[in-house]
Amino acid sequence: MIATARVAAFDALRQVEASHLDLGEAVARVRKPLADERDRALLLELVSGTLRMRAAIDFQLASRVSRPLSKLDDAVLVILRMSGFQLLYLSRIPASAIIHDAVELTRRSGKTSAAGLVNAVLRALAKDRETIAWPPIPPDDAPDDAVVTYLATVHSHPAWLVSRWLERHGRDATEQWLVFNNRPAALCLAPNRTLVSREALAEELRADGVDTEPTRRAPHGLHVRSGQPLATRAFREGRFLVQDEASQLIAALVDPPRGGRVLDLCASPGGKTMSLVADVGGRGVVVASDVRPHRLRVLASTLARCRASRARVVQVPPDGALPMRDASLDTILIDAPCSGLGTVRRDPDIRWRRSAEDLPRFAAAQLALLERAAGLVRAGGTIVYSTCSSEPEENDDVVAGFLRTHPAFAQERIHQTLPFRDGLEAFYGAVLRRTL
Repeated sequence: MIATARVAAFDALRQVEASHLDLGEAVARVRKPLADERDRALLLELVSGTLRMRAAIDFQLASRVSRPLSKLDDAVLVILRMSGFQLLYLSRIPASAIIHDAVELTRRSGKTSAAGLVNAVLRALAKDRETIAWPPIPPDDAPDDAVVTYLATVHSHPAWLVSRWLERHGRDATEQWLVFNNRPAALCLAPNRTLVSREALAEELRADGVDTEPTRRAPHGLHVRSGQPLATRAFREGRFLVQDEASQLIAALVDPPRGGRVLDLCASPGGKTMSLVADVGGRGVVVASDVRPHRLRVLASTLARCRASRARVVQVPPDGALPMRDASLDTILIDAPCSGLGTVRRDPDIRWRRSAEDLPRFAAAQLALLERAAGLVRAGGTIVYSTCSSEPEENDDVVAGFLRTHPAFAQERIHQTLPFRDGLEAFYGAVLRRTL
């Protein structure tokens, strides 16, 4: 019998590889039949790990398969990749169990003729498990192409992205970034400051067996060192949200006035909205908006759990005028839809779903959002533009394009986190003040 977690992981990976769903959606769809939390944890580890290390796994598979990997049946390639991940990176799992389940999965998928190939390839990989060979490290004077190929293979990132980072940041910083992206991300919590302080939340969680430590840079966050915070009463009653530290820094960058009128334009899932609600206080107003109905449902659910009765949820159209009066707002946060290339550590599938050709499309949409919002902020007020992208086309270039055509605004502050420098995901924020 095939381990249920491996069956579920295979199904999720098939959906991701077919571009139907992202990692989170695929895992959520297949995890329901898994009642045991250990199976659910293995499911997530198999899916995220296989996607994270796909290029490195493919390098090892290619030397043991007699035909190009692109010529293999899609289901067979997914089975080889998932099993290869287990053999290469999960030494606690016996090779015999991995190979048995892989062969049975091949047959279950109706690919019986490929069972022998799967068995032979994985046995060869298992035989070399302790002495696996990787490409040699290029010397310092090696051409950039050789360095890109090495880094992209060993650290499993698309070559086009490695090449960009290498050009901007150099070899050492780029390799540190790639290593960072392949490490599991710690769970980070943001206290609901309308209900509890960071210190009080840490004490409550400690009483429930959850050990935390304060975030280094975000002023209110907690990193989880051990325990299950999402199983606690504090979570059910809305006293905290899960929010990455780099994202919390963007929320802190907004810094709206006490009692101010604030628009969170792309608000779902609601972490930044809750920070804004706490900042403006009881006399302030926060309008939280989004475009798609399912994102609005997620947003409304978050705000209801966190008892944010002062936040107003509004659906906005995908284009055209926004449903607010001109010059009626003190602050606007535009956490713009983007490539997500700054969050590759948490969302490993993004590295394979994006290409350089996507960036101009995102940038055009981001500039359009800024232009739609510009007239809503009062003189002296601010727009904070942010992305979770590492790429300048979506960040500095968008801001520069906006300022060229909107002389009433001035750039007041730029904020960016970089993994090799800050140990945090790559988030970008720009504070733009309306001076006229």
